[in-house]
Amino acid sequence: MLADRATIDVLAGHGGSGAVSFRREKYVPKGGPDGGDGGDGGSVILLVNEHLRTLLDFQFRARFQAPSGAHGSGNQKSGRSGEDLVVPVPPGTLVMEAESGDLLADLVEAGAQFVAARGGRGGRGNARFATPTRQAPRKAQPGRPGEERKLQLELRLIADVGLVGFPNVGKSTLLSRVSAARPKIADYPFTTLEPHLGLVRVREEQSFVMADLPGLIEGAHQGKGLGHDFLRHIQRTRTILMLLDSASEDPAADREKLNRELREYSEDLTRKPTVVAMSRSDLRGDEAQGGPPFPLDGAHWGGWISGVTGVGLDHLLNVVWDVLIGAGAAKPAKSRVGGDQGVAGTEEREPW
Repeated sequence: MLADRATIDVLAGHGGSGAVSFRREKYVPKGGPDGGDGGDGGSVILLVNEHLRTLLDFQFRARFQAPSGAHGSGNQKSGRSGEDLVVPVPPGTLVMEAESGDLLADLVEAGAQFVAARGGRGGRGNARFATPTRQAPRKAQPGRPGEERKLQLELRLIADVGLVGFPNVGKSTLLSRVSAARPKIADYPFTTLEPHLGLVRVREEQSFVMADLPGLIEGAHQGKGLGHDFLRHIQRTRTILMLLDSASEDPAADREKLNRELREYSEDLTRKPTVVAMSRSDLRGDEAQGGPPFPLDGAHWGGWISGVTGVGLDHLLNVVWDVLIGAGAAKPAKSRVGGDQGVAGTEEREPW
């Protein structure tokens, strides 16, 4: 199964303590203070690595601790600072406080980083406290403790197009036909149990990433059928490609049910550009032709298609490409730190 959630503990290093020391040299009976400062503790930093696809590594390691700074010493020698601990995460990782659920960072772009726990400052040695009236201070500061946090990591797919539809409507067949992705395909509901990504090439230098998401059922917005686990991935997509079954007795009602699930989960999903296509048109024969069997209401018509025979796919991909360009979906959203606000796939996936 796709590992798209993890809870981790991050502990930054403590700062080293400053030293209390006095210069001791031959023929210098009253040397001044020479205690050095303590080193700073290392921080824990989350860094986006574009080659990672899931949060699987965090299932085996959930505690990350950076080294502490060394204590200061005599002769005004400062302690060595602890090295920062860099923890790689996949693109599309949300970082939240585990207890409150507050969003701390939204890491999307390769190279984006977030200081998850900041290292403690090193304490000052007694040489720092010398004054004209207090020339032999016996005072030094202890190092400050590093931050400790329990974080919830959540991965959301970064894709241009998200396939939405009821189970067994032909989403996996379509993805396997237009990309190099090879999701499991069978003639029964819920074949797809985790998201898959595929790189779709429309023509030379024109391509986009399509995500095959598990089928939705009524009540998905309430968590039925693991609805929440799948619906959140649609939030990352730029455009929705809604597949309706050509063999359905009432495709208009099917579309309204899907729209309701998206709307109840998040109003933002209803504002995404949407392409509607009738899948499995090979089952309808000559009946599968012409325009949509219902009013589009602002959506774009992708036509009657068949992932098995390939009928209508060229037209569909051209429509999707035009919608993507019109929506300005050539680049992913930038990473954000703060604010209010998986990937089982193929090696074909590339950054935009």
